[in-house]
Amino acid sequence: MTPVLELSRVIKDFHGLRPLRVKELIVCAGERVALLGFDQMMAEVFVNLVTGVILPDEGEVRLFGRATSAIEDSADWLASVDRFGIVSERAVLMDRFTVVQNLAMPFSLDVEPPPGDIRRQAEQLAGEVGLPESTWAALAGELDAAARVRVRLGRALALNPSILLLEHASAGTEAGAAILGADIRSVAERRGTAIVALTADATFARAVATRVLTLEPASGRLKEHKPSRSW
Repeated sequence: MTPVLELSRVIKDFHGLRPLRVKELIVCAGERVALLGFDQMMAEVFVNLVTGVILPDEGEVRLFGRATSAIEDSADWLASVDRFGIVSERAVLMDRFTVVQNLAMPFSLDVEPPPGDIRRQAEQLAGEVGLPESTWAALAGELDAAARVRVRLGRALALNPSILLLEHASAGTEAGAAILGADIRSVAERRGTAIVALTADATFARAVATRVLTLEPASGRLKEHKPSRSW
């Protein structure tokens, strides 16, 4: 299969306890991979590296066969970033807008109210990510943690990305992490979208991914574990 993301001998100093090191990671088209052992700050650095926001101090990050260091200008970078959908608490929800309004925002900023065609796209996304119709008119600020993740997932999927990056997406949803992970994986499988999930939750990792890797921070080696199907 064709790699969509490759990291080789990457080192990035972010003034933490130690630099982020990733000896080797290859993610192929449509593959679902979970990464354990990345704390919140390290996960943010990883996401910024693979999306080309920052460059490694050493090593290389390649996206669809092209090094991120070869990105030439802002237009080139934006075209590259559009191939990612990012599910992260850093992706701000508009708490005073409804679920449908939040999901309409990737298509249009005219969301008060969204036009009919935009509303239909937003409602389709809501259903796809497992948000029941009873929540569609609810304000985002009134949702529980799992529902907020699903709204962020819908926004991340809106423009049909090739890769979903999950940045500690299950934080605060521990009781329902297996269900959430399985639902995200199911959506990605239907779309043929690759997943790279950075998480501290092994249950979520096993549910969302077909391959679970744990980072050894000192060496940068990613140790593979055969995922369990016990949920």
